[in-house]
Amino acid sequence: MPKNFKIWSVSLLAILIILTLYGKVFYRNVIKANRDHFPTFIENWINNYETNNKKPDVVVYKPEETIKILEGWTESDIVAYFESLGKWSKSDLEKTLVQFSDNNQATSSSLLNLKKRFSFLNDKPEDANLEGFLFPDTYRIYSDASLDDVIIKMLENFDKKLTVKMREDIKNQGKTVYEVMIMASLIEKEAPINYQDKENTDARIVSDIFWGRLSSNQALQSDATLSYILNDNNPAHSGKDLEIESPYNSYKYRGLPPTPICNPGLKAIEAAIYPIKTNYNYFLTSLDGNNIYYAVTYQEHLNNKYKYLK
Repeated sequence: MPKNFKIWSVSLLAILIILTLYGKVFYRNVIKANRDHFPTFIENWINNYETNNKKPDVVVYKPEETIKILEGWTESDIVAYFESLGKWSKSDLEKTLVQFSDNNQATSSSLLNLKKRFSFLNDKPEDANLEGFLFPDTYRIYSDASLDDVIIKMLENFDKKLTVKMREDIKNQGKTVYEVMIMASLIEKEAPINYQDKENTDARIVSDIFWGRLSSNQALQSDATLSYILNDNNPAHSGKDLEIESPYNSYKYRGLPPTPICNPGLKAIEAAIYPIKTNYNYFLTSLDGNNIYYAVTYQEHLNNKYKYLK
């Protein structure tokens, strides 16, 4: 083998070893660092090389969990549910929820501009909490989510569910979103919501009866409002209960109660916006809550009570 060949072979091997060991350093510190000084085609090659060989960002998956808020739950029900999860204490839950009242000086930056962020809260009374707007649904949340995070997530969901058309229809009816949410909360508690009925018939008929009573200056006479005061689930209350002194007593005081009495689901909200017009003036829900009986006259209503509430 020629002597020169051996020398070139050894030299070539040495160069390859050096490039292998120090090529990346040379590329990074000399070629890449001075890309702007090379001709355009070389600069483009360097940019393409960098793009094609870029390491993907490391994706860190945070642990998640599922929570489920049921239709018709009150804020107190939600507090009890969250407390049962062991994530937050009852005192922390109540303290945080109170912060969402406009007349309270909230310390969390996520609460300060609540009405600016969610226009549907613009007609919420200053001393009212978020009852009615904590939208019932199944949520995926991060395991380390704060209570503020969860509440904002529920409000964002409400914001999506209450469509532009629904808001326009509410305005065209001369109503406010808050009034509709109060009515929806009554419907959620009073009417059997049938999710298999696309027309949502019963809930929309109950809606018409309630709106009709308001327009004729009749008392709503909703036992659900008394249940909200007494924290019970009785479909009918005693004469003594009907005399309770409270603005939520819809037997004693005309008009809507001051605030929603629960957090209604989408079906109840739709029913409050789109009632079905009928001649009915009264309705009665069976003791098991599965059936509803309508009446035009008060005597028919009394007959239904005698027949179905025994």
